[in-house]
Amino acid sequence: MKLHTSSTEKYQTVTGYDQSGVEINAKRYDYSVLVMPEVAPRAWNVAHFDELTPAHFETIAADKPDVVILGTGERQRFVHPKLVASLSGQRIGVESMDSHAACRTYNILMGEGRKATLALIIEGAKAPE
Repeated sequence: MKLHTSSTEKYQTVTGYDQSGVEINAKRYDYSVLVMPEVAPRAWNVAHFDELTPAHFETIAADKPDVVILGTGERQRFVHPKLVASLSGQRIGVESMDSHAACRTYNILMGEGRKATLALIIEGAKAPE
């Protein structure tokens, strides 16, 4: 799916997405990433939803976003509350959705000036070391 550019070009915007990767500002990432509006995308060392641990979310909590949009792949899946305790303890919301919806939602929130983090799982892909 291709998404259109907008007046948010100075921010990290999802410009395309498919099951094998995501484009952020027209640069392709074929592995799971963390995306925030004013920070360059970072590799997120998660190859499968079932591999998620509390440590994965503690990394996100350190950035202190307003909300985390978790893209769980082709279908929506929900994380156990124990995994996101580091976020809940800081009153940071977590919304789980399929990755297409997550990309669209992140772009909307980012365009509204929200400090959102897109935590996008690209199933089966290993992040570069």
